[in-house]
Amino acid sequence: MLPHLGAAHGLARHLTGNDADADDVVQEAYLRALRHFGGFRGNGAAQSRGWMLTIVRNTAFTWRRRRRPEAEAAEFDETLHSETAGEDFGEELARRDSRETLAHALGRLPPDLREVIVLRELEGLSYKEIGDVVDVPIGTVMSRLSRARQRLQAALLAGKEG
Repeated sequence: MLPHLGAAHGLARHLTGNDADADDVVQEAYLRALRHFGGFRGNGAAQSRGWMLTIVRNTAFTWRRRRRPEAEAAEFDETLHSETAGEDFGEELARRDSRETLAHALGRLPPDLREVIVLRELEGLSYKEIGDVVDVPIGTVMSRLSRARQRLQAALLAGKEG
């Protein structure tokens, strides 16, 4: 299951909203996977990846239900607050702004739409694998992806105008 750590963390980060919470969710998910590994009936990397991401997804939803709302704290960014910014500072700011805009737009999607677009576009899972992870038929995966793409596009376009 260790080769799937990056995908697990990526999914958890998009479902929780930040790296620290994603670390907690992934740690709990891997502990759950270890406890229940005897029940895993797959025989390949794709099946083990789907199984692990299903556990991460379920752990993230359990975590969200138990979580108390906490105030968001702004992190100190050394490159933004440094007096010695490099020549590529403007380009780095533009890249960072694009990533933040995308992350913000993804974060505004409902969880059921966010998870399918993250699994498809960022983690590269097939429709069938996504259906297995989120426990819905392929047709539902396709319709959720379509709605997620439309909402994401609208949010990104609105962000450019605003």
